Amino acid sequence: MKHGDYARPYRVTDGSRFRLKDYDPAETRWVKSKEAAEEVLSAGVKRLCDLQEKLYAQDRWSVLLVFQAMDAAGKDSTIKHVMSGINPQGCQVFSFKAPSTNELDHDFLWRTVLCLPERGRIGIFNRSYYEETLVVRVHPELLEKEKLPSELETKHIWKERYDDINAHELHLSRNGCVVLKFFLYVSKKEQKRRFLARLSDPAKMWKFSTADLHERERFDEYMEAYEDTIQHTATPHAPWFVVPADHKWFTRLVVADAVVDALDKLKLQFPQVGPEQRRELEKVRRVLEGQGRPTRPTSRS
Repeated sequence: MKHGDYARPYRVTDGSRFRLKDYDPAETRWVKSKEAAEEVLSAGVKRLCDLQEKLYAQDRWSVLLVFQAMDAAGKDSTIKHVMSGINPQGCQVFSFKAPSTNELDHDFLWRTVLCLPERGRIGIFNRSYYEETLVVRVHPELLEKEKLPSELETKHIWKERYDDINAHELHLSRNGCVVLKFFLYVSKKEQKRRFLARLSDPAKMWKFSTADLHERERFDEYMEAYEDTIQHTATPHAPWFVVPADHKWFTRLVVADAVVDALDKLKLQFPQVGPEQRRELEKVRRVLEGQGRPTRPTSRS
């Protein structure tokens, strides 16, 4: 199969046609085993490593990967496995928790703009500005902490935020930043299984919080918020990938395939060396080669 074939069924560029019910969190398509998926993932990670080196050397494009999901969907492990072969020098990961007092004194995009990747680098947002149309929508009381003028808190605020996000992502794409957004779609049943597994494993207990249980009680509200968000912010220049997440091995394969496919389309190359520079480098080569020659020992009287 070609790069992009695994991810293509989950790519959403026209939100008007998107319905979450059309996606199965447990789907693995034609990949029938973990072993088969890991073999494909290994090849994808190797290819991604090669592309990342060219991205860094060319220093023209940047890449922003946005990960959104419910708790226990596997964001952290997906980032870890997919980026396992990447040179840390060319990759940046930022996690966005509840905004600080300083962040609340700015617009909702401000804190993420500060963390955008430079040219030549891959930036990863583990949660992002989309929290403003997900968590804040499910918990509208959080708007009070954002210090917005009361006249701006209208029934149109979510539509306005979608418009702001779309304009922001269009601006990024027009300035050489490739934006890919991933919703890791885990089922409520699988989330429960993973929560119980955490509570049974001393090495994973620290990951669980009572707040996770409270958010789980609003699972259906979150699904409505995700569906509405994707419907309004899926575009050709900043597509969403609704990735089945009940099987982590399949999730990782799809994410890696999407990233490799996007980088492949950039036709990345190492910078070309011109004739004059080649002549200078040839002189340097000859000097270095001459420095390595052994000298004849002198005779002692």
